Amino acid sequence: MLKGISPLLSPELLAILMEMGHGDELVLADGNFPAASCARRLVRADGHGIPELLEAVLQLYPLDQYVEAPVSLMQVVPDDPVVPVIWEEYREIVDRHEGRAVQQTFLERFDFYERAKKAYAIVATGERAQYANIVLSKGVIVEALSGEAGRKTKAIPAGELSPVQNGSIEQTGA
Repeated sequence: MLKGISPLLSPELLAILMEMGHGDELVLADGNFPAASCARRLVRADGHGIPELLEAVLQLYPLDQYVEAPVSLMQVVPDDPVVPVIWEEYREIVDRHEGRAVQQTFLERFDFYERAKKAYAIVATGERAQYANIVLSKGVIVEALSGEAGRKTKAIPAGELSPVQNGSIEQTGA
């Protein structure tokens, strides 16, 4: 046990969260998801629901602020009458932890499976809600501007970037 770390996060899952880099993806999979056959790295979180695990993960895990939609959900199969009310719970949890409205995207079932196969890891949960699977794209920790040792970076509003900084001029080697 550690102070400030949710007991829902196993040592294996904590290690994976630490190993992951910017742009790596984590899948929190419901109990119906074929996690074992899709996963490069599989973490078992049997008995835990995704909302509780999502709360615990997002206390430590920044979402990617450089992509349009750092959260992906599995869309409902056409003609399936299921209404995934859990998605609203996810939206509330994600937006609260990020302090902003986070864009989500929806992937067709088999596209979701293919995306999951490329994920850094899949966490197989005991979540019973249908279409509860979620992909989280990892972002970066923005370093504080003061009070920390090491190299400092400064946030610059997009309108104040030079052409080289904003990518409108191609950089060439000298």
